[in-house]
Amino acid sequence: MSMHETAENPSSSSVWDAAGSAFRRWRDGDQRALDDLVRLMSPVLWHVVRATGLEREPSEDVVQSTWLAMVRSADRISDPQAVSGWLCTTARREAWRTRKQSTRSTPVEDDALEFRLPSPDSPESTVVLDDEHRTLWSALSRLNERCQRLLRIVATEQRPDYTRIAADLQMPVGSIGPTRGRCLDKLRAELNRTGGAR
Repeated sequence: MSMHETAENPSSSSVWDAAGSAFRRWRDGDQRALDDLVRLMSPVLWHVVRATGLEREPSEDVVQSTWLAMVRSADRISDPQAVSGWLCTTARREAWRTRKQSTRSTPVEDDALEFRLPSPDSPESTVVLDDEHRTLWSALSRLNERCQRLLRIVATEQRPDYTRIAADLQMPVGSIGPTRGRCLDKLRAELNRTGGAR
């Protein structure tokens, strides 16, 4: 029986050997041997991929990408007899990756999304908020530099590092809290003076 006939009607015990032989012949330049390998291994790959739970269309894509990966990586498969295992492992991993991506990007109807999306601010509230920010930053800019720096740090950092703040502002750690309180009082007074306090 020729190798081509073996590839056409392989017994279950000879599939791996026939695949290894076809792979070797293809790597040696016999282009028809790739057809033999595809005929032998595609049904096996199809079962491997479908066993991961993928639907038909993504399974077809995975099998095709597995063949492309083999063509690109042929030089790295040192033992031709290992090609069957390499193909099955590659197909299984690609199927898992595809399945994981598809569960992450499940289509959702627009109506269902509408309740979850944040409602946009009205133009009026945006203008009011911008005005409040301008007023606040303007009042802050009129405080001394130490208060400005301290209040900016405390306002922008979720968990301010008092040791670092003390080093940056050259002040004892224990005085940060009281200094912050005095700075906030000054800011409040400045806002009241300019009519910016709400």
